[in-house]
Amino acid sequence: MNSIQLVDLSTQYKRIENEVNDAILQVVKSGNFIGGPEVKTFADNLARKVGVKHVIPCANGTDALQIALMACDLQPGDEVITPSYTYIATAEVIALLNLKPVFIEVNENNFTLDVDQLENVITSKTKAIIPVHLYGQCANMERVLEFAKKHNLFVIEDTAQAINTTYTFSDGTTKTAGTIGTIGTTSFFPSKNLGAFGDAGAIFTNDDELAVKIKMVANHGQKIKYHHELIGCNSRLDTIQAAVLDVKLKYLDEYIKSRQDAADFYNSHLNAISELQTPFVESYSNHTYHQYTMVLKTPELRDGLMEFLKLNGVPCNIYYPIPIHKQKGFQKFEVNTDLSKTEDLCSRVLSLPMHTELAEDQLEYIVNKVKEFF
Repeated sequence: MNSIQLVDLSTQYKRIENEVNDAILQVVKSGNFIGGPEVKTFADNLARKVGVKHVIPCANGTDALQIALMACDLQPGDEVITPSYTYIATAEVIALLNLKPVFIEVNENNFTLDVDQLENVITSKTKAIIPVHLYGQCANMERVLEFAKKHNLFVIEDTAQAINTTYTFSDGTTKTAGTIGTIGTTSFFPSKNLGAFGDAGAIFTNDDELAVKIKMVANHGQKIKYHHELIGCNSRLDTIQAAVLDVKLKYLDEYIKSRQDAADFYNSHLNAISELQTPFVESYSNHTYHQYTMVLKTPELRDGLMEFLKLNGVPCNIYYPIPIHKQKGFQKFEVNTDLSKTEDLCSRVLSLPMHTELAEDQLEYIVNKVKEFF
């Protein structure tokens, strides 16, 4: 058995080595490293894949969130509702723009924002919601959209961990994560389900006017060179990354299937262990498993299992050990709601290895070690 990796990008690369190398070499030979034709090709192909009118590539997923908020013309002091249980970038961009993050509790089963709490945190200053499709499963977007329509709010989906995840509405219609709200954002960080060979990101929208504005914000506030109509930033997807992503986009369905198969294997062997909860899949969303995250019965069990697995050659990780509202940099933001579920989950979650290259003997070894611990 080969050594088990938490994320195995090297083996994934070997499977498509020639295609990737050829794509990179073509860019190098052209010398068109910024704004080359591969950027538009990738954007167009991704738009068709996820079913959205406009894909605006950018430098990374954090920039995607910031640009989305900037395009909504929010003013300093405006409030944005978002979960505290997520990666720091989601709230970081809110604070950077002098907006106020209003943290909301998460659902204990699916780790996404608790829609039942939305009415508890709305104020006259609330202007937007950022639901996070954490670990690869959609938030309850039908309820989010109903709430947003009622209060005239922007909905900016953080789809960094859920590219090509499918959401099913109560009437049976389906949409892809990131294409449901006002704007969707995603990350192509190398470990993501669709990962670049460096930093990269993109923004989705079906709104033609917003698409124009988003492009301007990402390009120094200009439509025409040297004519800066608004304050923007510099956030471009470089041509080499676009070329790599366009190759890997062809394999995205295969990558997702590999992750789902690995998750099914974990579930079939671990579901019977009463001291842990395997990932719950909602009826309205499939799961693309950016992470396979379990919830242990107690913090002590979580810490003990993590130490045992690592001693036995099974890498594992905690996503995320400290909720954002407890981070030192966010102490200035007053929290007026109970976030005890979030704090509890952060003390009991543990993620097993999850990537496209997990072999059956590796999966067997991992689940056997988990069983051995219990």
